[in-house]
Amino acid sequence: MNAPCAAVVCLLLVPVSVLAGSHTLMGLATYITGERAFNATIMLDDITVAYYNSETKIYVARGNYTNEDDVVDPNYLKAVSENLLNHFEERPKGLRPDNIENQSHEVHQVMGLCEQNDNKRGQIISKNAYRGSTFNELRYFDGEYTYQGFLNYTRPEIQLNLERSKERLVQLYYPACIEILKNYLKKRETQLNRKVTPRVRLIRKAISDSGGSRVSCLATGFYPRHINLTLFRDQQPVADHEITGGDLLPNDDGTYQMRKSLEISAADKHKYTCSVTHLSLDNKLDVSLEDELPRYHIAVVIFVLLWVCVIFLVAVAICRKRQTERHPDDDDVL
Repeated sequence: MNAPCAAVVCLLLVPVSVLAGSHTLMGLATYITGERAFNATIMLDDITVAYYNSETKIYVARGNYTNEDDVVDPNYLKAVSENLLNHFEERPKGLRPDNIENQSHEVHQVMGLCEQNDNKRGQIISKNAYRGSTFNELRYFDGEYTYQGFLNYTRPEIQLNLERSKERLVQLYYPACIEILKNYLKKRETQLNRKVTPRVRLIRKAISDSGGSRVSCLATGFYPRHINLTLFRDQQPVADHEITGGDLLPNDDGTYQMRKSLEISAADKHKYTCSVTHLSLDNKLDVSLEDELPRYHIAVVIFVLLWVCVIFLVAVAICRKRQTERHPDDDDVL
């Protein structure tokens, strides 16, 4: 994905629900004007489960799957593909560049997301973005619609667009999205319910400019994504405005990491602790700064132990050799 696409993705994505019993299915389609084709990524919660190309009409399962993981009806894919292509080419008023020559590289994206909460249908959300800006958003739940438009439409134009969007949602996207979500939940149940315990470290690193230190709590390698990470000073939570970081970041293996840091002075004598709670832990995990042995200290200890072992083995070999020389076997005596 090129830079413009990446910018639009940030505008379209919405937070994934982390409530117990709540799951989401999201599709993100990217269209570049003039190509009459789009690429789409499908995600179950935070897991990428499929990729689709409307030009080749190839649907590829991703991640931990079996040959039976193709849970999307080909007829539904065909209908969605035709609808999306028409939708992409019918760009709303105010989104058409004045310079017709630049239209061949304009990026248009649409995001659709449906939810299931405790085996009940949740909301469905549809967003559109063009040239780096979100221009409308539609939410539907329990028969109620919420529409936000960010262009200079007249009321009749808004009503017309809303009626078209309602028709697509009710007749095509909503029921099919929920059905696909249910099928994926059956196929990926083991993957969704896995629990991986975080590796937690509390690190202190000197800051040469100020003479102070940076205390950082790092939790990494955990799944699912929801985690509570708190820095304590003398058993009291450190104020949020003193802390930097705290962003949830993905690892290459599908797990997550989070880091929170705090700068302290050289004269600081307080006791710092990092406390972590996660679904994979029976109890909260507390790590104190005193518990952390710097990595170079660990390396020195290992190096010394290895040398002690080597010296011991050499000494044993020398002693045995000397004993053999002083007391030869009887068979060797004339």
